[in-house]
Amino acid sequence: MQLATLRLCAAICLALAAAGATAPASAQAAAKPADASPAADAQDEAAPEQPLRTERRYIDYTVQPDGRYTEQREVAYKVLDPRAIEYAKRESISYSASIQELKVLEAYTLKSDGRRIAVPESNYQVETNDGREGGQPAFSDVATTSLVFPDVAVGDTVVLSYRLTGKQPLFDGHFSELDSFDAHSYQGDVRVRIDAPAAMAAQHRAWGAMKLVRDETRGDRRLLEWRYQNLKPVKNKRRDYSVRRVEQFPGFAYSSFASYGDIVRAYGQRALPKAVPTERVRKLADEIAAGKTDQRDIARALYEWVSTNIHYGGNCIGLGAVVPRDQEFVLDNRIGDCKDHATLLQALLAAKGVEATQALVNAGSVYELPDLPVVSSVNHVINYLPGMDLYLDATAKGIPFGYLPPSVAGKPVLRLDRPELKAQAPVFPGDRNRQRITTHLTVAADGSVKGKVAVDVSGIPAITMRALLREMTEEHSRDMVKNYFQGQGLVAQGRFRQDDPKPLIDRQNYDVEFEVAQMLPVPGAIPLASPFMNPMPVIGFVSDANDEVGTEVETACTGGRSEEVYRIEFPAEMKVIAVPSDLAVESGGLRYSARYQLKGNVLEANRVIEDATPGPTCTPEYNRAFRDFAKKVLPNLKAQVVYQ
Repeated sequence: MQLATLRLCAAICLALAAAGATAPASAQAAAKPADASPAADAQDEAAPEQPLRTERRYIDYTVQPDGRYTEQREVAYKVLDPRAIEYAKRESISYSASIQELKVLEAYTLKSDGRRIAVPESNYQVETNDGREGGQPAFSDVATTSLVFPDVAVGDTVVLSYRLTGKQPLFDGHFSELDSFDAHSYQGDVRVRIDAPAAMAAQHRAWGAMKLVRDETRGDRRLLEWRYQNLKPVKNKRRDYSVRRVEQFPGFAYSSFASYGDIVRAYGQRALPKAVPTERVRKLADEIAAGKTDQRDIARALYEWVSTNIHYGGNCIGLGAVVPRDQEFVLDNRIGDCKDHATLLQALLAAKGVEATQALVNAGSVYELPDLPVVSSVNHVINYLPGMDLYLDATAKGIPFGYLPPSVAGKPVLRLDRPELKAQAPVFPGDRNRQRITTHLTVAADGSVKGKVAVDVSGIPAITMRALLREMTEEHSRDMVKNYFQGQGLVAQGRFRQDDPKPLIDRQNYDVEFEVAQMLPVPGAIPLASPFMNPMPVIGFVSDANDEVGTEVETACTGGRSEEVYRIEFPAEMKVIAVPSDLAVESGGLRYSARYQLKGNVLEANRVIEDATPGPTCTPEYNRAFRDFAKKVLPNLKAQVVYQ
């Protein structure tokens, strides 16, 4: 497991927020919940009626021989509950202004009595990203047209129809598309049509309740149509979408590519020429790697420079969607998207004689590429060093050299040097996820506490913690203790010390001393938990033990080890009347042990959990076994120390 990276990051973000620090945007994004699109799990219970219902969704693609295409969409949503009115009356269309033109065909409110009220021109708002005085934007050309539908009430339907016309193809002579639809909400009528040249060799597939209803050739055009309805949706109990298989969702795929290797070659044809080092890049590589002779040391220095000096920027505009920017542009602006990072790093490595290439990968929740090769299935670019058999992702800030971020680790990769090779990125080693936290507390008669906490953490939690601590200002660090406890309604003072978080390594040490006024209730009962930031608490491994949701689906997972050591000294006038019981549980690669010893008024405790889950994904069977183990452990972790 069960060491959920997103949960850990969210916990750390909350801890730092309480301390007065602001998490970087990358960490905030990571802490967001996973994709909530329901999967087509078999359920018997009917889904509750939604406040807003999809009456129809029509999607039409008209493809030209050179790969340019027109996309036309029509959606109609019916309002069934007052809560949905504000949501239903606003709709936005975003598109790439440099390669697409938007035309709104129809937009109106269909009243329950049959009247149509068109969206007036005054209810449109267009936002664009432009350069200065109308110049071309540097990275993002996303334009957004927003509409406000008039006079929307319960029983009405809002209807929007628009067309996006492509000015140029993504890949010459090719078109691919994959889409899926909600299996647990009402879908009145979903229709997808593709009108493509009959001479364009293509393959297609549908799954779930999505059905092909038309496949015919008229002259030089081939017409395909799929339909889907879900008039009696069933309740969805799934919550974990860390692993997503497209076949679990009603949908379809269409592709003119014969294989993923063809996608790789098409990308490489435009991208690889951009990776030839310029004179400026050669000079920069010499400066960065000065004094280094070992190729691994050189590669590390170049990777760390790109990771820390080139900021992430995008979307990719125009052909930038598949073509990296020129090296000069990226260096001048110190910004780039994933392709720009990978291309610049490849050029720097080449300048120092280190063999490198690029690889395409899915950075979302897809751990197994669909059989049908679709461009959108590989949405991220990283580097591969054949001589070291090493993958690098300079876009993922804060990741140490030699590791990949969890969003990429363990996934299929498509290498540009061997397009047909079925390769896989290495899994982040779960045994690196380790923590030891020691907590010493001295309790006063009024519940005030003097304490010391020391943390030694490595692996993913340390990488996440270091990324957050890097953003901490000197003022935040100075007021860390006061702000942290103030967020809990407590008055405290103390000092916080940490290792320098700037180097890209996967280990972090920090410690804190504090005095907190009236921290504990007297008399009272408290669970045994460290009172300061705990990146990888033992209870975090098993906190979902009683959640029945998620044991029937595959999930993303990894392992780790966490140890907590406590020494709590109560005052002589207090009497400790209950402490948790010792426990030892072992099952497969899972082990938990806890020892509690009361010596007079001093409680000493030691708790260790070891999780040998290999990752990157866990089967439903494994998740059920882990839940059974967790159910035996969780009560011990929730047991309280009682005193009076």
